[in-house]
Amino acid sequence: MSIKLLLADDQALVRGALAALLDLESDLDVVAEVGRGDEVVAAALEHRPDVALLDVEMPGLDGIAATAELRKHVPSCRVMIVTTFGRPGYLRRAIDAGADGFVVKDTPARQLADAVRRVHMGLRVVDPTLATETLTEGISPLTAREHEVLRAAAAGGTAARLAAALHLSEGTVRNHLSAAIGKTGTTTRAEAVRVAEERGWL
Repeated sequence: MSIKLLLADDQALVRGALAALLDLESDLDVVAEVGRGDEVVAAALEHRPDVALLDVEMPGLDGIAATAELRKHVPSCRVMIVTTFGRPGYLRRAIDAGADGFVVKDTPARQLADAVRRVHMGLRVVDPTLATETLTEGISPLTAREHEVLRAAAAGGTAARLAAALHLSEGTVRNHLSAAIGKTGTTTRAEAVRVAEERGWL
């Protein structure tokens, strides 16, 4: 009985390569491929995969949000994040969203196939280097509001524009930005955004 897989990655070349590699395994069968995060649930409902392999950064819905939706709508499907971006904060957020595995794309094909089998069996599979980094720096110190303000700041704009977009006062926006700058150990909001993104907190 083969393990049915759903692949979600916005890069067609990467998705095709992953599908080709996994299809070489006699017990693995790629039954669906999508290029957007907001197509994951519909494809899973149609094809009923055993394991979904999701990239983090995709249009429509990122892989972490798609993981949460998949857990809600197709709870029988196990989820493994397969990403280029091995950021500690991503791992923490993915596990919190219900992911069963988290590996980086340069994992050798044999190891990836083995990780899929282990996730299918109900085990949790996490890239060991990333797991160590996550224990030391993966938990975001940002509050939900600081996260929201910093994410909005990533797109640019004045404090007044951020305040209007978030329905907050300018003073409140400045306070949250100042707190986020302090927590990231930076001196400007642009640096705070960069550090938070590098650590997978945003």
